[in-house]
Amino acid sequence: MNKLPAITLSFWIMKICATTLGETAGDLLSMTMNIGYAMSSAILLSFFFATLIAQLVTKKYTPIIYWAVILATSTAGTTMSDYMDRTLGLGYATGSMMLVSLLLITLALWWASEKSLSVTTIHSRRGELFYWTAILFSNTLGTALGDFLADNSGLGFSGGVILIGSLLMLIVLTYFFTKFSRVVLFWLAFVLTRPFGATFGDLLTKTHEKGGLDFGTKGSSLILFLLLAGLIFVAIRKATIDAKTYLS
Repeated sequence: MNKLPAITLSFWIMKICATTLGETAGDLLSMTMNIGYAMSSAILLSFFFATLIAQLVTKKYTPIIYWAVILATSTAGTTMSDYMDRTLGLGYATGSMMLVSLLLITLALWWASEKSLSVTTIHSRRGELFYWTAILFSNTLGTALGDFLADNSGLGFSGGVILIGSLLMLIVLTYFFTKFSRVVLFWLAFVLTRPFGATFGDLLTKTHEKGGLDFGTKGSSLILFLLLAGLIFVAIRKATIDAKTYLS
């Protein structure tokens, strides 16, 4: 049985919700709780490896495990990107270029090894590892790119959301009205939903003076967690119904 979800509208809604929660929760741990980027990254990477092991061990698609790994890559990606950009002083532009290179290398190695970049029919352990490595790098890249758009580009939080949202809409139109590679479109959308979540998370948490809605990291994280939990519950019920239908 396949261990990955179908790529539907609900998948993308949950992805954006999870990546936005990753942004607010990562900032909550590293800044609001003052744990720091390095220690937060170590804690969240440990959480990522724990959830990844659970995902690798399971024999079927289990929504709560799958989305726990997605959330783990998103929160760890937030603090790792901030550590690279701020603590190490690389800056958003340099950090983004490094992460783009790492993501492209991962995808190239995946293709060379598996002759496929499919995100719906991965059955080998090696393919799974490439899949989750690519997701970790793409979510880390999204934080750096989102912060670059919000802070250094002059667009601000709202402008960053509008720009990324427009690019995502262009991908949707390309999907429906052209025969462009679905795999390429998926990875473009997957990468772009991360900075969309990052900039949207900043929009939710930052103060009015900084162009945000001033919900704070705690309030925003709680709202997004409850929303994601509700969506996962719906996904679990659907998976249960599908399994019963398959067995019958």
